[in-house]
Amino acid sequence: MKTFLSEIRSAVLATLMLAAVCCGLYPLAVFGVSQLLFRDKANGSLITDAKGIVRGSRFIGQPFSSDKYFHPRPSAAGNGYDSTASGGSNLGPTSQKLANVIKDHIAQYRKENSLSESDAVPADAVTTSGSGLDPHISLGNAELQAPRVAKARGISKEKLLDLIRENTDGPDLGFLGEPGVNVLLLNLALDRLN
Repeated sequence: MKTFLSEIRSAVLATLMLAAVCCGLYPLAVFGVSQLLFRDKANGSLITDAKGIVRGSRFIGQPFSSDKYFHPRPSAAGNGYDSTASGGSNLGPTSQKLANVIKDHIAQYRKENSLSESDAVPADAVTTSGSGLDPHISLGNAELQAPRVAKARGISKEKLLDLIRENTDGPDLGFLGEPGVNVLLLNLALDRLN
């Protein structure tokens, strides 16, 4: 009996020690290091407007539907850009439902941007990202939307194209992927113009 109680005591002490380290000390150390070295990223990479009001995160897309704003890529996350329901549509390349959704998105994109039936539409304008929260659109997508936004805001297309270039992020690590335009940052820059 004495050996059994000794084993129980050792197991309980080991459990308490591991709980203190894994549930207390380690998370506090990670939190402290992240706050010291990566404060902006650790706190969500929040974007504020000129008045200091938080408008969103650099890494989470938001819906915009007005003609005077650039529109993001479609989202399959919950009710659109719902960060608590991040995820894709899970529809595969042979899915008729996916084909119908893309066909509808193409028609809507062409209508919004006054494109003809023969004009190519960027893939990111009609398909969702894997997370459904992608904040970027392709440079080509932004340039196709520029005439609509310029007309709605009454500014020159050239000025708008310069603003797009100013808000274009380069490839990750300088060589991975394509340049992308952060829609929230671009739309906030547009609001600062007017």
